[in-house]
Amino acid sequence: MRSVATGLILKRKLADFFYTCSRRRVLGCFSSSSFGTVDPRKSNGRGGEEKEVPHLPVLIVGAGPVGLILSILLTKLGVKCSVLEKSVVFSRHPQAHFINNRTMELFRKLDGLAEEIQSLEPPVDLWRRFIYCTSLSGPVFGSVDHMKPQDFDKTVSPISVAHFSQYKLMNLLLQRLEKLGFSVCSPSEIEGSIWDRKILMGHECISIHPTNEGLKVGTSYLKEGKMEEREFHCSILVGSDGARSTVRKLVDIDMKGERNLQRLVSVHFLSKDLGQYLLHERPGMLFFIFNPDAIGVLVAHDLDQGEFVLQIPYYSPQQKIEDFSFKVCEQIILKLVGWKLVDVQVLDIKPWVMHAEVAEKYVSHNNRVILVGDAAHRFPPAGGFGMNTGIQDAHNLAWKISSMLSGIASPSIIQTYEMERRPIAIYNTSLSVENFRAAMSVPAALGLDPAIANSVHRVINSSLCSIFPPSLQKFALEGIFSIGRAQLSELILNENNPLGSLRLSRLKKIFDEGKSLQLQFPAEDLGFCYKEGALVAECGEKRWESEASSVHKRDLRPYIPCAKPGCRLPHMLINALKESSAKASFSTLDLISGDKIEFLLIIAPIKGSYRLARASMMVAKEFDVPLKVCIIWPKGSSDKNVNSSEKELEPWKNFIDVEEAVKPTSKSWWELCQMSSNEVILVRPDEHIAWRTESNGIADDLLELKRVFSLMLGHGKFLL
Repeated sequence: MRSVATGLILKRKLADFFYTCSRRRVLGCFSSSSFGTVDPRKSNGRGGEEKEVPHLPVLIVGAGPVGLILSILLTKLGVKCSVLEKSVVFSRHPQAHFINNRTMELFRKLDGLAEEIQSLEPPVDLWRRFIYCTSLSGPVFGSVDHMKPQDFDKTVSPISVAHFSQYKLMNLLLQRLEKLGFSVCSPSEIEGSIWDRKILMGHECISIHPTNEGLKVGTSYLKEGKMEEREFHCSILVGSDGARSTVRKLVDIDMKGERNLQRLVSVHFLSKDLGQYLLHERPGMLFFIFNPDAIGVLVAHDLDQGEFVLQIPYYSPQQKIEDFSFKVCEQIILKLVGWKLVDVQVLDIKPWVMHAEVAEKYVSHNNRVILVGDAAHRFPPAGGFGMNTGIQDAHNLAWKISSMLSGIASPSIIQTYEMERRPIAIYNTSLSVENFRAAMSVPAALGLDPAIANSVHRVINSSLCSIFPPSLQKFALEGIFSIGRAQLSELILNENNPLGSLRLSRLKKIFDEGKSLQLQFPAEDLGFCYKEGALVAECGEKRWESEASSVHKRDLRPYIPCAKPGCRLPHMLINALKESSAKASFSTLDLISGDKIEFLLIIAPIKGSYRLARASMMVAKEFDVPLKVCIIWPKGSSDKNVNSSEKELEPWKNFIDVEEAVKPTSKSWWELCQMSSNEVILVRPDEHIAWRTESNGIADDLLELKRVFSLMLGHGKFLL
């Protein structure tokens, strides 16, 4: 016994030694002067003059949804930052529009953003369906409802998905940034030496150079008709500048995956008449339209306002974007609608290319250059993973940047951002490609196999056909496609035609078996799990991972709550004890603050767990990590004496007693999490579980907790 005790004492002393060394390394290498508290620098401009060089802890390149959300999250956590945006104005093109469950959960903590989106989005019955038809007024091949009753009962999440155009979301984000003290500035409006909390429009990032104290970032902008340059110094540069990221190219990070899956023209237009017709006769979110004259996918962003985006496939170089003039696009719209609309107003036409790629790495330049959003991954839009994955990137990254800059965490914690988020992007890329190919099964069933169209295009692009002039190539391509679209004529596609009947039967089977394009993926939206990173993985995790990965990606699996390390904290409604009984129930997700760095330890009201909670508070204080303890009591405990928590946790005061607000037929919290009440879980500021253990299975609480916090915060690994 004596030798065991001596060994534990020795391990504890080694833990203290390694922790002290790691803290000194953090505070030495990343002192406050490195992160924006020094005096403004000066550097030579082109004319040899001394120019003030602004310094910022974090500089974000790209003012899309991901960049703006990251700036909100960082500001709420006390990190000074500014945003550079190459464009001089924000785009009004609707672009992304589907906001999944997990993203809406994050929006709940951005000053009522989720609730405002719900108040402004169209009613769900106007967008829950995908409709497949010959024209918007013609026969319908099929209709798929993508919402289920469980999507509204708030059992697995406190909030539902949303349909809300990207530019409208941007407006709401800018309003919140304005309340946080941000201002949107054109190059001519920038004055003074205060550079934080700015969105600098018209500034393009042109160079990135490491310095002793961080990075020197060069930008160019147009002022009074002349190109000017301005330098910034920053400790961390975040590239959120989209699929063609300049930051990614400047730091020489390659993308890996499938390129050029499809080329499309995106046509943004308004038609109040069309919106009102569809609203009353055929409401839906997506309309897949196939007829002999034209093919396209119509996205109904807002039927009441009559706002749409039409996606039209095109084949370069025979077809050029210049071929799609406003007049031509209006004619295509009318062919797909099926009658002559008199109020079509084309607002914008944009070409884009569908890729399925992930950056080879997310972090560069000694943890100082970081990629997020489309700069790090490019997906097909099938399933709406693009913007949602990017926003969740920002949420994962924000608390880590804040923890590092404040000295709580080691710089190596930035590497865990890549370790955690890159595998998610790879998985979502694969899932998006599968979903896109499922979408292509519909035209294939109708006799329009996209693979054949692509083969025809490759032949025309081949060296054999390159001898022909471009005009003849274009004529041949469009002629062949026109013959192909003849398969969609009513003479063929009807039940009396044996070939048409067979094709319609195949199409019905695709819809009935759920093998067409899907909108929701509950197991992936809420159930994604980090396997390594800022967490303590359980023994046997590799075996579990291989079992999970063997499931076919596009099998629509329900979300099953789980409290494994790396998973999102499960949602359950709870009530705070010792407070007014009139107080509304709230989600377990609300136990984690969105405005500060704070970890959460969840325990049951038992002796062993209280003991571990006291030890956790002690170690958290040593690590300068804010920690709150939540004691979850069974339903009905409000009638019992719960004063024991105050006594058991003395002298620590940062705790909350709650009880389950469950229905009689519902599972308890511990059953929901697939845990015993002897277990405890440690939750990170991003609502993901970092550690789980049996409270009565630890030989030395303090030693184990120092190991856990050290691994989680990157303060070195302990060989115990």
